[in-house]
Amino acid sequence: MSILRHPAVIVVSIVLVFFLALALYFDHEPDFLSLDTQVDTNRPVVGVATTSMLVQTVETLLNKRGGYLSNDVTPPSVLLDNVPNWEFGVLQQVRDLAKTLRNDYSRSQTQSIPDSDLEVAEPKFNVSNDAWMFPSAEGEYEQGAQLIKKYLKRLQDTSQQNAQFYARADNLNEWLSLVEKRLGALSLRLSQARPQIRVNTDLAGDSNAEQSTKTASEVIAKSSWFEIDDHFYEARGTAWALIHFLRAAEIDFKQVLEDKNAIPTLRQIIRELESTQQEVSSPMILNGSGMGMFANHSLVMSSYISRANSGVAQLRSLLADG
Repeated sequence: MSILRHPAVIVVSIVLVFFLALALYFDHEPDFLSLDTQVDTNRPVVGVATTSMLVQTVETLLNKRGGYLSNDVTPPSVLLDNVPNWEFGVLQQVRDLAKTLRNDYSRSQTQSIPDSDLEVAEPKFNVSNDAWMFPSAEGEYEQGAQLIKKYLKRLQDTSQQNAQFYARADNLNEWLSLVEKRLGALSLRLSQARPQIRVNTDLAGDSNAEQSTKTASEVIAKSSWFEIDDHFYEARGTAWALIHFLRAAEIDFKQVLEDKNAIPTLRQIIRELESTQQEVSSPMILNGSGMGMFANHSLVMSSYISRANSGVAQLRSLLADG
């Protein structure tokens, strides 16, 4: 009992309790965002919804409860991994949309001049997510958001013609091709939470296809036990960002989607992604067998992601049809 009354023990106990409380406070995913009130959804300027949502997503990533955690080097943030992996999922979607905004949405053709602000903004988001100094990740991402805001301001000013957003089916398809690859990779990693033997399909569909080095016809696919929850929360972050970007796309590409009768498909994709945001009632991500007594959260998440990915493939097919 005398040890428990020692001042040093009391101080250490208080510090540990404080760090624990802080960790629980930081371990929080933001709610869904609402489209910026400056966006008139009845008579919107084309591109404002997507651009505004991109800015809002970056600002939420940086200013949510606890701020940006992925590059923290002090406790308790350095000991957390769920939210940093969620942040990485969001960041991947921010990078893809910023790339598409620079290369496709804001350009009328491949030989057109890229927007000056977007050309500088897009590389800012490619700084390593855990960089904490010279430069810091959040500093670069904030600069990127500010540059996109400058483009957004010019886009909203209909008296100017030096900022454009081309809502064409081929442009939307370019972004969706990146989304499809991200979701496909996530679905595969999530499904590998349980060991499985997979047939190697790397060259399937092309009898003349070749690859650099030969690989086995069957491979054992399995994620490390330490990576299971990482993939799970990255998928949640990816889905959270995509929900907002797809909702914005429905506004900006409304005429294109209506012409292709593709709005129901888009909304079903959003519905599947919304299912990934259900509250996790378990204190940890379980890795039970597929038909066992305990849940396998990764396989459930993989199911939602796979169905969303299938919807994206269908949407791309609709957009590609004349």
